[in-house]
Amino acid sequence: MSILVNVPDLGVEQAEVIELLVKPGDVLKKDQPIAVLESDKASLELPAIEDGVLVSWSVKIGDTVKVGDALLQFDAADGESKSEQPAATDKPKEAPKADKPAAETASKVTEAKAPSKPAAEKPASVANAPAADANVYAGPAVRRLARELGVGLGAVTGSGPKQRILKEDVHDWVKAELSKPRGASVSADLPPEPDYSKWGEVDLQPRSRIQRKSAENLARSANIVPQVTQFDEADITELEAFRLSLKDRFKAEGLSLTMTALVAKTVAYLLQEMPAFNSSLSRDGENLVVKQYVNLGIAVDTPNGLLVPVLHNANTMGLRELSARLGELAEQARTGKLPPAAMQGATFTISSLGGIGGTAFTPLVNWPEVGILGLSRAQHKPVWDGQAFVPRLMLPLSLSYDHRVIDGASAARFTTRLSQLLADVRQLLV
Repeated sequence: MSILVNVPDLGVEQAEVIELLVKPGDVLKKDQPIAVLESDKASLELPAIEDGVLVSWSVKIGDTVKVGDALLQFDAADGESKSEQPAATDKPKEAPKADKPAAETASKVTEAKAPSKPAAEKPASVANAPAADANVYAGPAVRRLARELGVGLGAVTGSGPKQRILKEDVHDWVKAELSKPRGASVSADLPPEPDYSKWGEVDLQPRSRIQRKSAENLARSANIVPQVTQFDEADITELEAFRLSLKDRFKAEGLSLTMTALVAKTVAYLLQEMPAFNSSLSRDGENLVVKQYVNLGIAVDTPNGLLVPVLHNANTMGLRELSARLGELAEQARTGKLPPAAMQGATFTISSLGGIGGTAFTPLVNWPEVGILGLSRAQHKPVWDGQAFVPRLMLPLSLSYDHRVIDGASAARFTTRLSQLLADVRQLLV
């Protein structure tokens, strides 16, 4: 008996089909990976829901799918459906019945109120029209994004079916507003892209969806945040000796104790001492949203691009738990199995390039966070101890911060205090 399988809840509004791992006629085993979808931030593997034989795919590579869309048809191994999916002879559902009236109503409201100009040409004041938001056709995730960015959905033109507003529409509206001229001498128009091939051979390499979305988010952050970077060095000679003394014990437990884990533990402690670095500036600039939790984003270099998994409630974790969770998230990020929820809610980010090299860099603040700490490669340097120069292991620190929230003196105090804690982690117990 043929069974129609729909796209399950992915934790994201939509995703792109980037790989089909099996073909019609293949025998499927329950939980066997059968397809790979890619959302804005991660690749997601879809498993087979039960044993059977694949009859046909309802999607192709490059399609964008959402929860409930037809995915595939297969014959169950026992000839009966173990799920409540409709049979292949049934007509695929276009949408849940309960949603149809709302969609039609939203469509009519949009037709009646939709402006004749594109979203980019609307005045910025239209963005502050929350009363109009209730009458637009958009999902919960889009509405949440709009609230985070301070965008009134009534100002955004939807590009989805029946003018449904998608996340891309909200991002496009924000980018259009940010690119508007701020004065008569400022032009938002860029010069035309040159024909690079006239100087020689070129190779056009498509970027992954993750890389494209990361670029958009970074560009948005750069436009919004006036950032400054504070540089410093921390003496980690004793800290490295402490790490090495625990290394074998952690390894025996299947854990890896890294310097990044030790720094993360220390930063989680310090953010409670200096809560302004664990905050966000409200859209109107009138209030500072200080979080009572510490969620550390840890930047990870992967074959698909830069990902930032989040250590939720890092301030409540012991060193073993933090190391275990950090290793798990890093592995999921590198293998493309990082769930979207694991990349949300960061309050402060740490980016370490120490394993690659370099002496300092200027990490970009990931808005709406107000700070990010960069770690470069530690080096032994001669340090004057009052009587002679002695070799010490020094860790370069690069703290970028939102200057609307953090001033230079506060940033210097942060790196100074962090250096003190890293020099003697016993202070974390006091």
